[in-house]
Amino acid sequence: MVRYVYDFSEGSRDLAGLLGGKGANLAEMTRLGLPVPPGFTLSTEACRAYLATGTEPEGLAAEVSAHLSRVEEETGRRLGQPDDPLLVSVRSGARFSMPGMMETILDIGLHDDSVTGLAEASGSERFAWDSYRRLVQMFGSTVMGVDADLFEAELTRLKDERGVPDDVRLDAADLARLVRTYQELIRRETGEEFPQEPAEQLRRAVRAVFDSWNGERARLYRRREHIPDDLGTAVTVQRMVFGNLGADSGSGVAFTRDPATGRPGLYGDYLPNAQGEDVVAGIRNTVSLAELAELDPDSHDRLREYMGTLERHYRDLCDIEFTIERGRLWMLQTRVGKRTAEAAFAIADALAEEGLITPDEGLARVGGEGLSRLMFPRFDASAAGDPLARGLPASPGAAVGAAVFDSAEAVRRAADGERVVLVRRETTPDDLPGMVAAQAVLTSRGGKTSHAAVVARGMGKVCVCGAEDLLVDTGARRLTTRDGTVLEEGAVLSVDGSAGAVYAGPVPLVDSAVMRYLETGHRDGAASELVGAVARALDRADRVRRLEVRANADTPQDAARARGFGAQGIGLCRTEHMFLGERRKLVEDMILARDDAGRGGALDALLPLQRRDFAGILAAMDGLPVTIRLLDPPLHEFLPDRTSLIARRAAAEARGERPDPHDAELLDAVNRMHEENPMLGLRGVRLGLVVPGLVAMQVRAVAEAVVGRVRAGGSPRAEIMVPLVGDVGELRLVREVVDRVLAEVSEESGVPVECPVGTMIELPRAALTAGRIAEEAAFFSFGTNDLTQTAWGFSRDDVEAAFFSVYLDKGVFPASPFETLDREGVGRLVRIAVEEGRAARPDLEVGVCGEHGGDPDSVHFFHRAGLDYVSCSPFRVPVARLEAGRAAVTDGDG
Repeated sequence: MVRYVYDFSEGSRDLAGLLGGKGANLAEMTRLGLPVPPGFTLSTEACRAYLATGTEPEGLAAEVSAHLSRVEEETGRRLGQPDDPLLVSVRSGARFSMPGMMETILDIGLHDDSVTGLAEASGSERFAWDSYRRLVQMFGSTVMGVDADLFEAELTRLKDERGVPDDVRLDAADLARLVRTYQELIRRETGEEFPQEPAEQLRRAVRAVFDSWNGERARLYRRREHIPDDLGTAVTVQRMVFGNLGADSGSGVAFTRDPATGRPGLYGDYLPNAQGEDVVAGIRNTVSLAELAELDPDSHDRLREYMGTLERHYRDLCDIEFTIERGRLWMLQTRVGKRTAEAAFAIADALAEEGLITPDEGLARVGGEGLSRLMFPRFDASAAGDPLARGLPASPGAAVGAAVFDSAEAVRRAADGERVVLVRRETTPDDLPGMVAAQAVLTSRGGKTSHAAVVARGMGKVCVCGAEDLLVDTGARRLTTRDGTVLEEGAVLSVDGSAGAVYAGPVPLVDSAVMRYLETGHRDGAASELVGAVARALDRADRVRRLEVRANADTPQDAARARGFGAQGIGLCRTEHMFLGERRKLVEDMILARDDAGRGGALDALLPLQRRDFAGILAAMDGLPVTIRLLDPPLHEFLPDRTSLIARRAAAEARGERPDPHDAELLDAVNRMHEENPMLGLRGVRLGLVVPGLVAMQVRAVAEAVVGRVRAGGSPRAEIMVPLVGDVGELRLVREVVDRVLAEVSEESGVPVECPVGTMIELPRAALTAGRIAEEAAFFSFGTNDLTQTAWGFSRDDVEAAFFSVYLDKGVFPASPFETLDREGVGRLVRIAVEEGRAARPDLEVGVCGEHGGDPDSVHFFHRAGLDYVSCSPFRVPVARLEAGRAAVTDGDG
């Protein structure tokens, strides 16, 4: 029989897949001997079985009952008994952290009779009624489906009536009245009573947590974080301990290092006389852990000791939830904490330096996406002026956008291309769509461990929390500063998540210290620790990686920049970019030529220009490979737009003028060359075979540039790449031209010119016949942009805006296949081509030059598929270097 429930004493952190992160880590803390309230975990298998059928799996209720009995025996109390009742919490806990995305219900076991017993046992009538109103409010919204805003409205109404700023000032009679109001609200909205039977409360709470796995915000979060939908959540049931028992009680969240910067020390928030949900919800502003040391030095010292134990045991930043109940410290949760990109590099570097982890483990704990964030610009402090307000620097970076006051408006404006800042008193999990859409998040309440801060850090969003000087009026859609300044929705805000500052209007940006280091090697004093950590991570990656990293560059300037970023060559030089601007006229002449002589004249005029281009790039990359792709796009792309030509002709006729004969000639050419689907038409190798002299001109320009570089004392390594090959016969015909021209230039110059000739694999047929094509190719380079288009039957220019958002929402694919390689389809074509190509030519060099070459996730696939190099835009070279190193230490030799 399948087992579904496990006591905390039976698990460990290695069972996160079964017990979820929360359950596995509670078990681990129990094993370490830390003070964990007793409880048990319903496994993810139970959740999956429930979601598959809509009913509890057979035997689950009996297991829950048996484990609950053990907790009752250990505590000496029964769930919901009238005198001194046992109360439990019911919490979600997926394998991967999903903060605030699923449900929690506290104080299960309270009812109209047991609340009196709790008051007598605790000696605090107010505490008992406060706990009961929390249960009715949570249960009513989470389990019974009542709009949470209705409960908040009743609470606000009561506070206003009593003239108090927060719920702490409400007395026992107020809270008892609020419970009755809440119960009536549930009766009115649902037609049923709030359940008085503790076992029913527990059963329904567990089902609600299971159901929340498929809630809208949980699905959205999983899509964003690429968490599989079929994992399910575990549920932990745990004896309640109470932080709302008075001044000697409270709850908090702590980090063993600063999750924003990585600096060592105790960081976190503590809220006296509060339950844990109050801390993360940000409904009251917290105090620091330093203030906890003044309020309760014994608990603070024990907390410091336990945090040190956990960091040494987990060998990482730990995120901890704790409660102090009348001077006794309880540990309620730990996990490896979410952190900013800056903190990730700093912590990995520090832990490696301290010997807690190896350098390779440190490398595995940072990532290319984080490095990309550190390369973003920051605000120019000298131009910022005085801030509108200050808060806590919850998630670093700089962002500018229009202020919006609810999630739906953020989504709407962002969909229209507007950059927005989501402004809230505090965020809730329902604000997730707006947080995803916004450039930054700003709240007037909450601390570094509030919902807004934790989620923003995980998403890499700029965030400032607890800006108390701002009065946020979401109903009126405006904010007011302490000095009376009013900003309406749409006003531009600049949010500095590194300094915790908010400015009115746009603030100019400056390059980041990390970017400055990558470009110049200079380390700023203020950011030298971070820059040093990044530099050491990249150095380690360069030592261990197997994949080379090259760049896509079309100019000497881009080539030089790429080399400065660490590129080991150029994997794609697109010659079509050299035919734009003033040279477009020569291409027009070639297209409009009526005979070989006219076409030859245009090509002869282009030759020295191409030669000069290649000479500059070869000089910038001297000694490194430069892969030059022959002309790829359809020729009509170099001609004026058909609509504009027709409009010019019509305008001339309307003025009574004779249309320009050259325009007429161009329009005739455009009409003649029109294709219904030009991406699948006359382009690439087909163009080279149809237009006489085109391939020969480009190859001669390359060869003569090589000769010039050799004569200048350089070491040019030019390679010629033929695009869009679908059959070996195409490549063979082009090679005949290439070999002939290289031989001619060698004989004319007296300098031997050898340029390896290869092809792009960007058509499914090329991948499936790679063994044949390798007979004529010295190298393959995967053009994954076109390979993705042709494998999926997608036109990238059309489909991304047309239906990709729907496909992402419905889970057809977890990410755009143009951003992250589709491993099952396109990836299989890549593997086939690599295997069959190398079977025919063992020394075949294989790389990738599509945009996927700079995507962190895709780099790992290319490592495992056995490619020799990836090529990407110059600014993504550091990211690719880092990920290639991470692939080597996490994925093995490939």
